[in-house]
Amino acid sequence: MGDFMRQRSKRQEDSGLGSVLDVLLANARLVLGVTGAAVLAIATLAVKRLIDRATSPRDEGDPKAEQKTLEESWQDLALIKAAPNPTKKQRREDLSEPLLAPAQPPAPEPRVCSAPLEPPRLEPIPPRCLTLQEKLLSHYSSRLAVPEVEASLALQLARSICTQLQRFLRSKCPELPLGNLFLSGALLDGLGALAADRIHIMLPVVLDTALWSLIPGEDTVVRNPQYWMIKRTDLEYFPRGCSPWDRFIVGRYLSSNMLNETLHKLLVASINWPAIGSLLGSIIHPVVASQELKLEVKHDQVELSITLFPVVEMEDKVLLAAPPEGLVENLWLESFYKAEVSKVKELDAGDAGARQHCLRILNGICKSHPTLHKLSGSPLTHIILHLSTTSSDWAEESLAERFQEVLEELVGYLEQGVLPSYFDHRINLFCELLEEEIDEMGFMLYRAIAEPELLLKEQ
Repeated sequence: MGDFMRQRSKRQEDSGLGSVLDVLLANARLVLGVTGAAVLAIATLAVKRLIDRATSPRDEGDPKAEQKTLEESWQDLALIKAAPNPTKKQRREDLSEPLLAPAQPPAPEPRVCSAPLEPPRLEPIPPRCLTLQEKLLSHYSSRLAVPEVEASLALQLARSICTQLQRFLRSKCPELPLGNLFLSGALLDGLGALAADRIHIMLPVVLDTALWSLIPGEDTVVRNPQYWMIKRTDLEYFPRGCSPWDRFIVGRYLSSNMLNETLHKLLVASINWPAIGSLLGSIIHPVVASQELKLEVKHDQVELSITLFPVVEMEDKVLLAAPPEGLVENLWLESFYKAEVSKVKELDAGDAGARQHCLRILNGICKSHPTLHKLSGSPLTHIILHLSTTSSDWAEESLAERFQEVLEELVGYLEQGVLPSYFDHRINLFCELLEEEIDEMGFMLYRAIAEPELLLKEQ
């Protein structure tokens, strides 16, 4: 009876404890979630079993009951260890913390390979489409610009030769009033030299204005305003011999041909060019077969062609001893080169323009092109000067636009066959071009207006 009462009391206690556990587990499910509640239930069950075994009497002297109790305890402990850890519930303040980056998987150990690894293939970067201005500047800097070392060496050699030539002429012909020789040309003025290979030496011929006068080209037999004649005046009062230059008179006119022939003989036969060349570390020899007064200079780094031009500056005119081919030998060619260079630089200085840069590019392209080489020099300069009267925007950013505009102007002038000089509209700078040459140039430039890159290709 006593055992029965103890078992009944135990069932009541179990019932009361079970009710408490049910309430706890129900609330734990709400608070901890399903997984947390399951873990708590397993732990609670194990603790309950331990409490039951500790409070319930066991038969003394029963080894099986004691062994069973130990085995059950081990099983309960195993249940507690085997139960998974509950996931931590995220607090509200934890939501504002930055998320941790996912753990990087461990890098695999490198395997030793006998064959070398191939380098990774890189996708080629597509080339950027260049603008016309970028193409023009790149073409000029990579193919047309003269290296500074070559230009400096060429100018140094030319100045040394100019000095030696002036000393010789003053000692050989002291009676002739000659001015100081000076250098000229695109390499010196920076207006489009394609190579450091051409320089002009100007030989000033000083005339007495009381004994000489200019005859315009329209009043001569050639009827060309670009060629002038220099006439000896007042022979009745100042007979021949009064002027040192009377020895070069043909029919009362100062003969450019006779002067050139005399200077040619001096250059070829009277000057010790081998000695001068050895002094300058180069080889110098005059060109015998040329009608021009030319010297060929060979140096280890440059090869230079120097042309000597007798020049007369009189009545605001600059006349060169460069007569046209033919029977007329007393003509002097009017040169606008000095005025061209001065005017272009003056305009650029006035508006910070890029006329000189545009002219260098155009000269370089035309000189290197087999069809357009006769357009380089004065024709291009005069077109830019004409265009400057109508186009005011010559900034560096508008270089490509002005380049195309010059091409359009060239085509228009070639269609007419006439390019008037900027300084004298009576002079046609295309007068020496053949009709076939004009057609070829016009066709080439007409195509270049639509596709300017044609002028930038290798010729």
